[in-house]
Amino acid sequence: MYFLIAGLVLLVLKWAEIGPVATWSWWWVLSPFALAALWWWYADFSGYTKRKAMEKDEARKAERQKEAQERLKNFRRPS
Repeated sequence: MYFLIAGLVLLVLKWAEIGPVATWSWWWVLSPFALAALWWWYADFSGYTKRKAMEKDEARKAERQKEAQERLKNFRRPS
């Protein structure tokens, strides 16, 4: 995500001809987009993306279990 943001900032600076970025080659300006694509490929290939999704699901599951236990503990039977 950081590569994508950096690429967008550099693209805007190049397009608007602001600062030293205006004189840079387009290869340097567009290189963060290539780096972002490489990162996404690596994250998918290595299982990083899947691991993070599973960790998020496990955290939500644990939170739901905790809330359910609290509701059961505080449950009052009608008299």
